[in-house]
Amino acid sequence: MGAETRVCPGEQGQKTERVNRSDLLRKGVRFWCRPQKNHTGGTGGAAGRGGEGTVWCGSFQQRGLGLNCAGEENWVDSRTVYIGHRQPPPGAEAYIPQHYPDNRIVSSKYTFWNFVPKNLFEQFRRIANFYFLIIFLVQLIIDTPTSPITSGLPLFFVITVTAIKQGYEDWLRHKADNAINQCPVHIVQHGKVVRKQSRKLRVGDVVLVKEDETFPCDLILLSTSREDGTCFVTTASLDGESSHKTYYAVQDTKAFKTEEEVDTLQATIECEQPQPDLYKFVGRINIYQDRNEPAARPLGSENLLLRGATLKNTECIYAVAIYTGMETKMALNYQSKSQKRSAVEKSMNAYLIVYLCILISKALVNTVLKYVWQADPNRDEPWYNQRTETERQRHVLIRAFTDFLAFMVLFNYIIPVSMYVTVEMQKFLGSYFITWDDEMFDEELGEGALVNTSDLNEELGQVEYVFTDKTGTLTENNMEFIECCVDGHIYEPHAICNGQILPSASGIDMIDRSPEAGGKDQEELFFRAVCLCHTVQVKEEETVDGIKRGIHQGKATSFYISSSPDEVALVEGMKRLGFTYLRLKDSHMEILNREDELERFELLEVLSFDSVRRRMSVIVRSSTGVYYLFCKGADSSIFPRVISGKVEQVRARVEHNAVEGLRTLCVAYKTLTQAEYEDVCHRLNSAKLALQDRDRRLAEAYDIIERDFTLLGATAVEDRLQDKAADTIESLHKAGMKVWVLTGDKMETAAATCYASKLFRRSTQILELTTKRTEEQSLHDVLFDLSRTVLRQQGNMTRDTFSGLSNNFHDYGLIIDGATLSAVMKPAQDDSSGNYKEIFLEICRNCSAVLCCRLAPLQKAQIVKLIKTSKEHPITLAIGDGANDVSMILEAHVGIGIMGKEGRQAARNSDYAIPKFKHLKKMLLVHGHYYYIRISELVQYFFYKNVCFIFPQFLYQFFCGFSQQPLYDTAYLTLYNISFTSLPILLYSLIEQHINVDMLKRDPSLYRDIAKNSLLRWRIFIYWTFLGVFDAVVFFFGVYFLFDNTTFTSNGQLMTTNTQMMFGNWTFGTLVFTVLVFTVTLKLALDTHYWTWINHFVIWGSLLFYVIFSLLWGGIIWPFLNYQRMYYVFMQMLSSGPAWLSIILLITVSLLPDVIKKVLFRTLWPTTTERIQTKRRCLTTEQSTIFMLSQTSSTRTLSWKAFSPPRTPSCPTNAEKLYQGHLSEFAPLATLHAPDRKRGAARNGSHRRSERLSKKLMYTHWGGGADYCTFSSFLRDNGRHSGAGYAYKGAGRETSV
Repeated sequence: MGAETRVCPGEQGQKTERVNRSDLLRKGVRFWCRPQKNHTGGTGGAAGRGGEGTVWCGSFQQRGLGLNCAGEENWVDSRTVYIGHRQPPPGAEAYIPQHYPDNRIVSSKYTFWNFVPKNLFEQFRRIANFYFLIIFLVQLIIDTPTSPITSGLPLFFVITVTAIKQGYEDWLRHKADNAINQCPVHIVQHGKVVRKQSRKLRVGDVVLVKEDETFPCDLILLSTSREDGTCFVTTASLDGESSHKTYYAVQDTKAFKTEEEVDTLQATIECEQPQPDLYKFVGRINIYQDRNEPAARPLGSENLLLRGATLKNTECIYAVAIYTGMETKMALNYQSKSQKRSAVEKSMNAYLIVYLCILISKALVNTVLKYVWQADPNRDEPWYNQRTETERQRHVLIRAFTDFLAFMVLFNYIIPVSMYVTVEMQKFLGSYFITWDDEMFDEELGEGALVNTSDLNEELGQVEYVFTDKTGTLTENNMEFIECCVDGHIYEPHAICNGQILPSASGIDMIDRSPEAGGKDQEELFFRAVCLCHTVQVKEEETVDGIKRGIHQGKATSFYISSSPDEVALVEGMKRLGFTYLRLKDSHMEILNREDELERFELLEVLSFDSVRRRMSVIVRSSTGVYYLFCKGADSSIFPRVISGKVEQVRARVEHNAVEGLRTLCVAYKTLTQAEYEDVCHRLNSAKLALQDRDRRLAEAYDIIERDFTLLGATAVEDRLQDKAADTIESLHKAGMKVWVLTGDKMETAAATCYASKLFRRSTQILELTTKRTEEQSLHDVLFDLSRTVLRQQGNMTRDTFSGLSNNFHDYGLIIDGATLSAVMKPAQDDSSGNYKEIFLEICRNCSAVLCCRLAPLQKAQIVKLIKTSKEHPITLAIGDGANDVSMILEAHVGIGIMGKEGRQAARNSDYAIPKFKHLKKMLLVHGHYYYIRISELVQYFFYKNVCFIFPQFLYQFFCGFSQQPLYDTAYLTLYNISFTSLPILLYSLIEQHINVDMLKRDPSLYRDIAKNSLLRWRIFIYWTFLGVFDAVVFFFGVYFLFDNTTFTSNGQLMTTNTQMMFGNWTFGTLVFTVLVFTVTLKLALDTHYWTWINHFVIWGSLLFYVIFSLLWGGIIWPFLNYQRMYYVFMQMLSSGPAWLSIILLITVSLLPDVIKKVLFRTLWPTTTERIQTKRRCLTTEQSTIFMLSQTSSTRTLSWKAFSPPRTPSCPTNAEKLYQGHLSEFAPLATLHAPDRKRGAARNGSHRRSERLSKKLMYTHWGGGADYCTFSSFLRDNGRHSGAGYAYKGAGRETSV
């Protein structure tokens, strides 16, 4: 190649620079140089800036090499795609073959060759595994008292189980990958359609996709079977949105309808390198026609079809592959989120450090005492253990270090390797209880709860702050059009005319018909604006005869679909008011007016909605040639841009509707001249053609275009509160959690929702920290005023303040908006301004609820982070249903996504996903409570049983001259944590229920008993540790005193006089080990509250397995053992009667202190949980009771008909307390019995089903305490109800009324 000339537009003119293409190609530089004129509508980038006829060149691009023309924009690394692999015309630009990955998807982690080394490397990155590997290697290298098998076998077991689990999961991923990679796709080659496997698809291939097929890779849409060049797509597999989205073909290529025509297309695409944002794409297409200069057209996300999406309502499309395989946006989103660690895991690591210090201390003490012991020459080298010459010459420090390592090996079992695998199994298996919960299954969605990570199960029981979105989370996100306001006149789509309700109206009547001359024109312009300013699509269903009919032909055969439920509600509302949107056809939007006349508007531009602008606009041209710009959006984004219209009347109606809890949008318009429209097009095209900072340039263009509006009116739609949302929030409050609502809605709408959902009560004193107030006085003064207000009552606020049972305190609620929050979060400029964050946090701590409105998604995450990192470090939970909630879901300790109508992005990025907000109650109060109780017991019990296991070994060294002699046999050392004691605690940690499920739901205050990681505090940890030490001392010295007196028998054996057993260290150790296994297992049995046949089988089965194993291990001469020191030891020990009595006595003495402690604490200082447990045991002695409530409309009295045995003084009933208001309304009905009353006493006897009763009766029957009701409202307000029956709100089976 020779030298090339490239012409670069500069600021002062053009500069010619000669470069050698061969040199650049050798460096791997990709480049293109071509002339390009400014096309109609203007061009972006350098060409647009150069003016008419400017000659320019594209940038030289290479990863890591910035080689740009002077004046040319500094692009991010980009790629060039040759459509159909066709070279551009000669002289247009250099054709450089590209090398991109194929379309093979690889979600698996391992291959057949790298599985073993890679998996081992990952497993040994865990500190615990690496520690046990070091211990195992020490046992192999030096002479240690225990066999390497004792450490190697448990480690091998853990590594093998984990490897098998991960290998199986990876095999499933391989299987899924192969199914995807071998799917057939249709590719256009040489004018024909060729069928290939998906993995063979390459960048640049033109792909044919038919209706209901899934896109095999990321594609740029070239043409479709529809005349207007559009296609409809569902992205449910990407973001869960089942609505149809519209995508557009490039204007210059939408005419290519056949394979032959597509094959003649000569074009290149310049676009950005792959990046994971699903909703962002920047590129342009250069189309070569008849050797003329190429036509450049912008490409955006509306042209990009993503892998995994499905083609709908379109026969077929032609598209070109631009990102394939692991470079597709779907594959780039595979990357995992940051790892979250639970409070329990942090406590566990802290305990491990403590036990590691204890281990090192033990080894150090024993090493020092050994050399103190050996200071006496007679003890240093006894006659039966003379040293070799090599050992005598070894340096004392080396000998001491070797002994230290040997003691470390001997005592290393105090840190249990099996605890890690048990915890992992408990979390993994325990997570299925959430997915199997039928009460968390939603019939409407057909889905239940999902667990995306099982590492945070126990964190669900530690939540202190709940941050929730409003729309779609607290509300249904099911919009219903309520009214619209045009120039201050109200229009409702109901049967209302002039304020009168008409029984037989057509549904399109208005109220307050404007009397002004231009009123009707303004009114119809508003209706047209709402019908045109949207992205709604019309789904046309086929009739029985297969003929598709439109809305104007048969209204019942078509319906509206959109990615936003607000837009569908508005368009349907306009339909009921007389203006019907028909369809978008050939870039023309068709509507049907009240006179059934068809109106056509050419759609010229769509200025899409975004969360920053909070508005959207369309530019249309009417049939008369008038250009209209219609805009709709939030009132805060429309009113500042309005210069005329009845602003005050509309504003007043908007504020009124917001107070009522309705979602409001304002509608405005302006007309454009031909020159203004051309200027708008030039600005938009310049921004759209930019490959760098396109979003910023578009935002600047939108800001200039969307100004000087005339206000038309406002709309109001209702988003209904979700079922049982108020009950859920009330329960969370009673559980001690603080609930914050973080929303982008206006303050009045959000406040109305908060009152409806009982976040704010009528007695709540609302504190406002809003822009309106900070305009009147400085932020500093407002904050200090609020701080003084809440701190004045701080002394009266107790732990039970938020239980809802106390009325003698001030209940504060805070409302803050996004602008004020930004000012609060802003760093202080000088010392005088103070630290606003701390004052704000202090105010929030003393408020029972906080509402944050007008927030951007990033601000939601900032608030969560602010609370999470405060000095108390509370556990936070964020719950939401939309993409704007993902940031706070990822920021919080626990993120929960709702499978809502705003897509599945929140559910995909969350730790857990639930169908409805009401399921959060059971998720936290039941599942979270159980998970925390179970894993807390598991962790403490594991450390306890290992202290019991290894401390006798430590004591034994004082009686064997610190010779590192093991107390237990190798088999016992190996199997203690693997077989003898592992299954009972694993099962306990899976199915234990210390309190009934319904009781946890009825009494949320039980959640407080486990708050603040209360079961894993240092005080409880120390208690378990000392309990283990005490039990170990009892085991060791109890057995030691049994062996105190020994005599020789006639055959030379050493026998104990107390138990008549052969005396020996293996007999001694086996007896200690037997007492140990039985004690720790029975300790767990004493802690178990929920007994099933599985518990009995596992607990007693484990003890039986130990006995059988010991009998077999010592009763048979095994040929694979070099020496068998345990032969006949266990059987000889069990043949002694005193040994049996000793075992029973030692087990009893070991368990007695813990039993006494529990009895005393339950009697003197019982927790709420323990009081409930005691009450339930008392109630199980009573028979089931049948209550019959009768009420007549004439007397409005309430009487109880009860059949119950006489009450005993020890088990008093609680109905009297409930009548007097002294018992929580959450008390279960099973704890209530009819009080003895003289008037209205119940008749003894039972009704038969055949009896005809003149009164309406409610029967409730339960057995075993499974069903509960709350009758507090009946009992306290019995004079207010009529005889119309009652709504049943219990959690059990519904009663018949």
